[in-house]
Amino acid sequence: METILNELRTYVRRKLEREGSGHDWHHIDRVVKQAKRIADEESANTFICEVAALVHDLADDKVASSEQDGIREVEALLYQLKAADREHVMEIITTISYKGGNRPPVKSLEAQVVQDADRLDAIGAIGVARTFVYAGSKAEVIYDPSIEPRTNMTMDAYRNEQSTAINHFYEKLLKLKDLMNTETGKSLAEERHEFIQSFLSQFHGEWEGNR
Repeated sequence: METILNELRTYVRRKLEREGSGHDWHHIDRVVKQAKRIADEESANTFICEVAALVHDLADDKVASSEQDGIREVEALLYQLKAADREHVMEIITTISYKGGNRPPVKSLEAQVVQDADRLDAIGAIGVARTFVYAGSKAEVIYDPSIEPRTNMTMDAYRNEQSTAINHFYEKLLKLKDLMNTETGKSLAEERHEFIQSFLSQFHGEWEGNR
């Protein structure tokens, strides 16, 4: 198992080390650490969680040329896994993405763990930093009061319509605390959620010249 994990770490690190939208190797590494922590607390299969956390963004169209190409790449990477484990990992990585929020709940405990770990990295101080890196990669402005946050977005709208960095907090990040699956994830999300609320309060106060 450790040989498989080491090979995956090497591959993913090389592929995503220079990724510029906030979905880089360091994001993967943080999600792996949180997934292992949550898996231990929730008695999930740690190996499946770690494998899925390592490859979870390779099939995402923010990183891959297309979701289909990314899925094929991951399937090829997982050739050493037993068929049942490979299917489990593929089920996880193809169902945990937010994509506008209109997604059914994930099925397995391991999917819940990895989804929580990924979402934790989208909130708190690191979540704030990643939001602005991602907005910059899409040439979006920091904030424009004339552009309202979007609600009930389709996946296409979430990915492709122009928005702002600050709107992303209202369109996604502030919702994540209440979408956590596991008790460990819910507990860890509380402080990070409070941080982004505090950040937004400070931001809007400075924007209006009140702070």
